Amino acid sequence: MTWIIIAIVVVVVLLLIGVVVSYNRFVSQRNLVQESWRQIDVELHRRYDLIPNLVETVKGYASHEQSIFNEVARLRSAATAGDSGSSLADRASAETALSAGLRQLFAVVENYPDLKANSNFGELQRHLAETEDRIAAGRRFYNANVRAYNTRVESVPSNIIASTFKFAKAEYFEVEEAEVRAAPTVDFGTPAAGQVPPSSPPPPAVES
Repeated sequence: MTWIIIAIVVVVVLLLIGVVVSYNRFVSQRNLVQESWRQIDVELHRRYDLIPNLVETVKGYASHEQSIFNEVARLRSAATAGDSGSSLADRASAETALSAGLRQLFAVVENYPDLKANSNFGELQRHLAETEDRIAAGRRFYNANVRAYNTRVESVPSNIIASTFKFAKAEYFEVEEAEVRAAPTVDFGTPAAGQVPPSSPPPPAVES
């Protein structure tokens, strides 16, 4: 009888240890998901800060393109408004729309060789391209962490711990890849059809 009691105690202790280990792993994974999202958020704000300067530089050469400037400003405001309380799906949608607006802005730039050769514009474009790269890399890292965390939330037996301690599934941050990468993939070194390249070479495009 004593051995039976000892065996039961050992089993209970092992189960408790298993619960504690599983709980702590959930906490660690949840914190990693939150931290990887904060890294994306920092880069998104860096992007928001770059856009007004970029628009103002383009305005200096194409002031009559006011409708595009207004649209980019509207899309930026919509994206920044998503900071508070919006779901990640809503934020992703706003970021996709903003990237599409930037693509239209860069399409305008193609008609102004002097603007493409402007050093200030080239520097802003380079910073935007680098920021887009970091956003894309951060998104992949975040989604990988979400995938690992959600798999444990749904898997047996860890789903029992998740349900008991209210570990809910995390949201993915999915932006249409073609849209979010559109701005940095514009080739500022290749003239549009029928155009003559500027005398001084523009800064090289950064492929993201």
